[in-house]
Amino acid sequence: MEPDELDLPSLIVLASGGVVRAVLDRMAADGFEGAKPSHGYVIQRLVEDEPTITALAESLGITQQGASKQVRDLEQLGYVERTAVPEDQRARRIRLTSSGRALLESGRAARAALEAEVVERVGPRTLASAKKVLAALLEVVELGDRVRTRTVPDPGQ
Repeated sequence: MEPDELDLPSLIVLASGGVVRAVLDRMAADGFEGAKPSHGYVIQRLVEDEPTITALAESLGITQQGASKQVRDLEQLGYVERTAVPEDQRARRIRLTSSGRALLESGRAARAALEAEVVERVGPRTLASAKKVLAALLEVVELGDRVRTRTVPDPGQ
């Protein structure tokens, strides 16, 4: 069977796994070893905010223990740090470090490079059409608003 004979959802699932692996490999080549797909869901919530563990867990739809584990992993890698909340000494906000921001940029660059490779094969018009189809599919599966608010749930959770 040729790939273009598959249904759209199958193509997306198969391509998704390959894209994740390719992006992680490119990030590792940039020196960002240890990054996992689940880390990306946490990092997206830190791009424009510095949530507490409680808020992070709520946003991710996981337990505080699960969020704490993700943050611990990212702290050990040097990508996030916890800072005190002045109004509540027990609470800590989570924020990206400079290494975390560099990790974010590495991921963006890896995805841009993959997109450029696709454009070389199919051209910009076909890519634009494919993006419209995939954006419509996101709306059909009720993820459009989650994308817009950077709150897409980790499918592995």
